[in-house]
Amino acid sequence: MERVGFAHMAQGTADDYRIVDAAVVRAHSSLADELLAMLKRAETIDMGLRVSRLEHALQAATHAHRDDRDEETVVAALLHDIADGISPYNHAEVAAGILRPYVSERTFWVVKHHGLFQTWYYNHHHGRDRNLRDRYRGHPHYRACVDFCARYDQVSFDPNFKAMPLEAFEPMVRRLFAHPPSFDMSAVDAAT
Repeated sequence: MERVGFAHMAQGTADDYRIVDAAVVRAHSSLADELLAMLKRAETIDMGLRVSRLEHALQAATHAHRDDRDEETVVAALLHDIADGISPYNHAEVAAGILRPYVSERTFWVVKHHGLFQTWYYNHHHGRDRNLRDRYRGHPHYRACVDFCARYDQVSFDPNFKAMPLEAFEPMVRRLFAHPPSFDMSAVDAAT
């Protein structure tokens, strides 16, 4: 495998960055496999729930699928908590960051904010404000996030629910991550 010649990025040449770009493309080609493997490992994450993190993901995606949602939304429901095992306190932002180059601005925003919007269901039990999501009232994607949480996330902890198997969603995950990312680094600050 080719290697860059620089020790500091400022010393890099066009040829060095051609090498880096090729490596990024190779890494992109295995992203679906990595995410599916993370989902499978979620079977062992114990968060004190009545279902595993994998089962929660499968239930959320099944609800979205049965609701006739587009594949992007179904995959977002499947992956919305993908970072729970590695970043539980900001898992929503991490999951949204993974999805961002492959999904619409609406889906990115919903996944990024679902963690905060979910607090509506439990913050009052801790003596905290359950209406934190209202700071986003009026945002074009506010209602989509409220609906995502109500219809797909908060209802997906049922040990008696018959979710579709991961294999049913695998082709959707592969299709979503198969296309080249549509992400403009110059728009990072503007879109958050």
